[in-house]
Amino acid sequence: MLPLCVAGYLMGSISSAILVCRLFGYPDPRTEGSNNPGATNVLRIGGKPAAALTLLGDVLKGVVPVVLAHYLGMGPFVAALVGTFAFLGHLFPVFFHFQGGKGVATAFGLLFALHWPSGLVAGVVWLLVFALTRISSLASLSAFVVAPACIFAWLPQAFWPMLALSLVMILRHRSNLQKLLRGEELGFRKKD
Repeated sequence: MLPLCVAGYLMGSISSAILVCRLFGYPDPRTEGSNNPGATNVLRIGGKPAAALTLLGDVLKGVVPVVLAHYLGMGPFVAALVGTFAFLGHLFPVFFHFQGGKGVATAFGLLFALHWPSGLVAGVVWLLVFALTRISSLASLSAFVVAPACIFAWLPQAFWPMLALSLVMILRHRSNLQKLLRGEELGFRKKD
């Protein structure tokens, strides 16, 4: 189990946002926009193609460790734990001075690979909240308040790692929560 967790962490430490921005010649996402190396900020900095590549890379960081754990015969608890380590790698990447993103795409990848119905419910929550508010952070937080409840109902063996992931995600979004409370959070407005 420990080697799988270490492998998950190392995979999560590969920053798609930083690598994609370097590839496209864009500024380091840790120093532009929201200063967050994630797909949402890459969208602000460089547009849709760069953001799509970042999103794909971040999602795969959650999917691959969970699929690998399943392939090696590990149960839901270990698979969720290995995926959570990939999520932690995204947040605190050893290859990039422990300055990572918020982990939403990686968490969604983990969730869909672990139990796709829970991923689907969390995804629908994300879409609904984003459609109503156009604020990605609020949509993400809402989705990962719902995710542990879905896992508890449908795959209880994986509940504790998913709860831990969700709590860490909420803590990671504390600055966004403060901005939301002040009405200063960056959103995506529909063009007239």
